[in-house]
Amino acid sequence: MNDSDLATHLRECIQKVATGPEYSKDLSEDEAYKAMRALLLEEADPVQSAIYLIALRMKRETPAENRGTLQALLDSAVLSTAALDEVVDIADPYNGYARGVPVSSFVPAVLAALDVPTVLHGVAEVGPKYGVTPHQVLQAAGLNVELSPAAATRQLEQIGWTYIDQSQFAPKLHALIPLRERMVKRQVLNTVETLLAPIRGHVRTHHLSGYVHKAYPALYADLAQYNGLASALFVRGVEGSMVPSLQQSGRAFYYHGEQVLQQWEVSPSDSGIQANTRAIPLPEHLAAASGYEPAIKRHVQQQAVAKYTAAMGLAALQGERGLMYDSLVYAVAIVLTHLGRATTLAAAAGQVRNVLDQGSALARLQAGA
Repeated sequence: MNDSDLATHLRECIQKVATGPEYSKDLSEDEAYKAMRALLLEEADPVQSAIYLIALRMKRETPAENRGTLQALLDSAVLSTAALDEVVDIADPYNGYARGVPVSSFVPAVLAALDVPTVLHGVAEVGPKYGVTPHQVLQAAGLNVELSPAAATRQLEQIGWTYIDQSQFAPKLHALIPLRERMVKRQVLNTVETLLAPIRGHVRTHHLSGYVHKAYPALYADLAQYNGLASALFVRGVEGSMVPSLQQSGRAFYYHGEQVLQQWEVSPSDSGIQANTRAIPLPEHLAAASGYEPAIKRHVQQQAVAKYTAAMGLAALQGERGLMYDSLVYAVAIVLTHLGRATTLAAAAGQVRNVLDQGSALARLQAGA
């Protein structure tokens, strides 16, 4: 199908999905695939693109529409395979954090110190939240966040972890960010983009991410299995992250292979953690943005919070005890247990504390500078 045919197809899809609550029709996987292909064209009509995405969201996307959208993004992305049997793929919320200090930026270095090769991916910023992202935190820590797919794959193979930005592995998708800013509300792209798994293991790739609303684990699992990911773990974390509350028991869902999605109750006390707050709070002076950018309200001072988070992360990687240290212990212990690297959260937490206290996780992080 050529570009003009795709544009015509998009119009036809809009006519199907944008006819109101009673008459809108679902798209087949192939129809959704071709519609997304049309949106990725440089000359795509932005008005039609926005109408399509909003109408799809208001109708509520079906699994077939999600899969078709994902396949179109996969076909337009630069996907790499590392010379490693297994790779862990982490996608924390692409739109970042606005109510607490993010932790996930430092999880890959800790996993690398435990011989678990790990890829973290994201963007500099995106709506609707425009929170602090791993891109911003790692940049504040002095690390290169603009590695090409080839360079990121080499780094993963050499030091056991890497960050790769969407602008590098999915430039056509990334080019839609200005349109998404103008649309304001969440769309199917927010759901699907985290499942691309840009750098994969030669044998197996494991996916880790968080969720907030209870409908999402099954939705994400369907996409992960469609994408051939060997296992996946979805944690009901703070602000949709992979780090659950430090204060109370939490819930996660997982699968291995073709297994049906399973539920897992996790507790910070099982990792030897006792805290009186669910997450790392933002200092009051950093909680409110200093101003507004055109049409976009930012709820935190992104660069200041990123710098603050980087300092906390570097301290925790040197063994300094505190909420960042505990958050890393808990998050990584959950990952290790899911992967079968430990039989209990307590045993896994012991492994994590060891590499933090010895400074080996810090060395892995700094090797990426």
